Amino acid sequence: MKIPRAVRESGILFVFGALAPFALAPYDIWPLAIVSLAALCYYITEKTTNSVYFSAVCFNLGLFLSGVSWLYISIHEHGFVAAPLALIATLLFCAFLAVVSSLPFFAWSLVPQNRSWTLLAFPALWVLGEWLRSWLLTGFPWLFVGYSHLSTWVGGWAPIGGIFWLSFITAMAAACGAHALQGSTRSLVWRRCTAAIAVLIVSGYPLQHIRWTQLDGPELSVTLIQPNIPQGEKWSARSQRIILEKMNAQSLTHWGQDLIVWPEAAIPAVPQRIPAFLEELKRRALKSNTTLITGIPTFDDKTNQFYNSLLSIGANSAQYNKTRLVPFGEYVPLEDTLRGVMSFFDLPMSNFVRGAAEQPLLRIDDRGIATAICYEVVYPDLVARMSKGASFMLTVSNDTWFGDSLALPQHLQMAQMRALENAKPLVRATNNGLTALVDHKGKVTGSIPAFAAGELAGKIQPRKGQTVFSMWGSWPCISLCVAIMAGLWRTKTKA
Repeated sequence: MKIPRAVRESGILFVFGALAPFALAPYDIWPLAIVSLAALCYYITEKTTNSVYFSAVCFNLGLFLSGVSWLYISIHEHGFVAAPLALIATLLFCAFLAVVSSLPFFAWSLVPQNRSWTLLAFPALWVLGEWLRSWLLTGFPWLFVGYSHLSTWVGGWAPIGGIFWLSFITAMAAACGAHALQGSTRSLVWRRCTAAIAVLIVSGYPLQHIRWTQLDGPELSVTLIQPNIPQGEKWSARSQRIILEKMNAQSLTHWGQDLIVWPEAAIPAVPQRIPAFLEELKRRALKSNTTLITGIPTFDDKTNQFYNSLLSIGANSAQYNKTRLVPFGEYVPLEDTLRGVMSFFDLPMSNFVRGAAEQPLLRIDDRGIATAICYEVVYPDLVARMSKGASFMLTVSNDTWFGDSLALPQHLQMAQMRALENAKPLVRATNNGLTALVDHKGKVTGSIPAFAAGELAGKIQPRKGQTVFSMWGSWPCISLCVAIMAGLWRTKTKA
């Protein structure tokens, strides 16, 4: 039986979309990002707008089902949802992401009926799709194709244009490749775009060696604690004392370091319930001239609200409250309706509220620390804004929710990109991995394997100053994409 052309093409696009995550961590086969996007561009070049949108949805559905299927683990194993329902929920979420990411392709109708102009339209629409997904309904900024260039020459552009600019370069290279396969290499637009891509790739090499930021005082000695507490024990009242003793024991020989970091919610109790424990930590910190930063849930007696927080304990005691919360994990949309419907909507610590948008930086002496709790580190503009006055970046996480899945290396890779974009070192402490020290070039200088308890001791070199991306964020790249589409629409209307 002959398979209809539309069905065959949809299947091909789904497969190429599913290949795209293999360009990212932990596989890092970066050419696959270009190859997979080239397939999408190849099949949509001469289609109508509705067909282009449907093709983009098929591609993105493969992308998300392949790259974020680990959501099933969170929903089923830790959300206590039956396997069939968890599978359906995962499929629906991936389908939603595919639909949202593809929405900009409705603007395909603005592109002139000249195949060459798709060389500009395709990367612009692809990046606008990634950008839309980064903020709509709090956002899900995962699986951006630009992450494939963390360690390539193209990565040299990260301190200038950030992750979206790397995605733009990737998508334009894919468009040039697609047009070459179609034999459309004689147009002036193709020649100029191909030359531009070659220049961008080659120029990325010298950009890697520019000193975007400067040294800021002596090195700091740092110890990151990875306790590897099972998620099932994390919020058990019976395990609280054992967990606190474990954190104390792992830190015992590291007092005297400049900084000790415990992971997200390392202390499974609000401060009001453990005043003696916190007072003892403060005594040790002051005595050893060490700053301890720990994840902890906090409670505001005045407003009766819970926060997912970081506490700095020592000479510069302070608190940071998380501003970007995970839907259903840290708060429940439509809470009055959904609470009690199923166990998934009653997860422990799922009643947090957002912290203030503007909060003072945590500090070690006179050096500021840009902080991000778990999911926050995947938002490039949020981290860039906080890093402006900081000497280094710190992120904590509890990735136990995702099991032994792609989420762990993907999350670390995104944290590495934030270090590269802002040219400042980053320390990352997690409950179960991957705990790591990252230098200002985005390179991991030390790490602890996943699912193992351990302590990572090392040094980081604080840095001051700002990159171009730190100052301007993603707006120049997003504005360029909008300008391209506006220019193409104007060209079409004149014609």
